[in-house]
Amino acid sequence: MLEEQSIRRIARDRGVHRRTVRQALTSAMPRERKKPQRDRPVLTEPLRRVVDEWLKADQHAPRKQRHTSRRICARLRAEHGYRGAESSIRAYVGQRRRELGLGKPEVFVPLVHLPGQEAEVDFYEAYADSPTGRRKYYVLVMRACHSGMEFHVAFGQQSQQAFLEGLGLGFEYFGGVFARVRFDNLRSAVKKVLRGRTRQETDRFVALRSHYLFESEFCRVGLVGAHEKGGVEGAAGRFRRNHLVPVPQVGSLSEFNALLLSGCAEDAQRVISGREQRVLEQWLEEKPHLRPLPQEPFPTAQVLTARVDEKSRVHAGSNCYSVPTFLVGRSVEVQLFSRSVRIVHAGGLVAEHERLVGRHGESLRLDHYLELLHLKPAALSQSVPLHQARAAGAWPAAYDRLWEQLKLRHGDAAGTRQMIDVLILHRKAEGAEVHAAVAHALVLGCCDAEAVELLLRQRRSAPGGLQPLEPLGQLDLYGGPPSSDLSAYDALLEHSAQEEAA
Repeated sequence: MLEEQSIRRIARDRGVHRRTVRQALTSAMPRERKKPQRDRPVLTEPLRRVVDEWLKADQHAPRKQRHTSRRICARLRAEHGYRGAESSIRAYVGQRRRELGLGKPEVFVPLVHLPGQEAEVDFYEAYADSPTGRRKYYVLVMRACHSGMEFHVAFGQQSQQAFLEGLGLGFEYFGGVFARVRFDNLRSAVKKVLRGRTRQETDRFVALRSHYLFESEFCRVGLVGAHEKGGVEGAAGRFRRNHLVPVPQVGSLSEFNALLLSGCAEDAQRVISGREQRVLEQWLEEKPHLRPLPQEPFPTAQVLTARVDEKSRVHAGSNCYSVPTFLVGRSVEVQLFSRSVRIVHAGGLVAEHERLVGRHGESLRLDHYLELLHLKPAALSQSVPLHQARAAGAWPAAYDRLWEQLKLRHGDAAGTRQMIDVLILHRKAEGAEVHAAVAHALVLGCCDAEAVELLLRQRRSAPGGLQPLEPLGQLDLYGGPPSSDLSAYDALLEHSAQEEAA
């Protein structure tokens, strides 16, 4: 012994038996401990037969509504008076599942993915909070199998148009086309599942494949098919946990997609477990192996002709979208995309909206009605476009303060018209610039639309900073109505009359 301590003291200090200390002195390798063979006296044979029946019945139950060990233990206690430990149930259930061939793990073969040869595509659901409440989005993810590079894009609904448009956006993001793309058996792509892996594909999907020249491959039907594209399945869960927790706050679908793109760029800097290079480094090696993109993207828009109604709206896809009022009564071309609606007249784009989900909705832009509201100023406060602008957070509180000041100074009708003139300034400058000019005008006491326009021009011409101005409240003594005391004027008239009499 190096420290010359007794076996008794070592056993006491280490908290072990003296026999263990002697064995350690005899051999540096500890002896294998014997595992006691314990029976489960509380889990009697009748209870075991009940558990076996439940496990066999689970084979015909929905996958997510089958018994767990905890549920079996709870039922045994409630229905059969079981008083044993849950660990005994868990051990028995695991043993019986293996013996009955239930839940047998599937064995997989390690695969190699050559650069540019294969990608996987899938949809997953994600939520985001907007000014109008919590909203569910459907996110299409495309993952390069070799490098692990990913592309995520969100849609308001999981339609065939969204599926086809998402594939086109994915190929544009990657800058090329993969030789083979693996999918689930989505109805957007598969019309009918035939024997084996043979599928009858939809006409639109066949047209898209012919346009981009890639081969399609479909997974097996059911849960087993998810394991055949485990890369994209895991990517969806990892991306959602890392970039969408907590639930993000966004103002629109475009903001949500900008958030997804920033997450894709961030993930490109990570290193996948078991690899040495970052995802971006491996992608730069894979990208030259992709097939070139076609000269034009695949046309996914649904084009129709609509007539603008008396409320300056067009009806498309069971919803209404506003256009400038000068188009009332005219026919326009409506291009329905999965994420947006574009309205064209005389070859020019006159309006663009985020596509609404559902039926009987309205997307009305306040800017489209400003000329009409200038003629009918009393309608502004109760107009639907103003209500939607408030709900979307596009109407700052400073606008209400300026509007009140304008009405106090110029009257309701004239003040509202001046407020409309301020809103027209949004056509000349960015919204943030107009908001800043309005806030500056309120500080200076400039309750006038022309003053706001002047401050906006100064702000745009001198982005580095404005010349300080004194608040205009000190000029009030020069304004206002004339004095009601006319005694001096009366004296002047009396003096003039006296001179004429003389």
